[in-house]
Amino acid sequence: MKRYLIFAAISPFIGGLILLFATTYQSGYWTETSAREVGKFFLAFAKTLQYAYLFGVVPALMLGAIDDILMHVRKIAPLVRMLILGAVGFAASELLYGSRGPDSGLVQFILYGLVGFVPATLSSWLAHKYAEEPQPAKAST
Repeated sequence: MKRYLIFAAISPFIGGLILLFATTYQSGYWTETSAREVGKFFLAFAKTLQYAYLFGVVPALMLGAIDDILMHVRKIAPLVRMLILGAVGFAASELLYGSRGPDSGLVQFILYGLVGFVPATLSSWLAHKYAEEPQPAKAST
């Protein structure tokens, strides 16, 4: 249960922040950066955070379910599980957000892919660190 709470709490927050950054970067917002512009960015993030959770909780829980399934496969190490989950998150967010707007190219592909990659790997790492229960030792008979 902790795994799903970690994914539901962390992924929409980080994903929403990276999505807003990717969108503002694509629009040219960061060409003349000042402290006031950064303040506007975080104000916009605070105002749109509710929508990040509204639209991001279900995909985050789906990634949590994939992580839970992969955790039960004993031959998959935690690092490999995190990378698999990151690849799934990258592909899903690229398919969802990558075709937005008139721009296309490598920068847009990477920016919108990171929207899924970073929260998925971070949540998987946190779930590995804090949600996995230690396995009891088997008695040899």
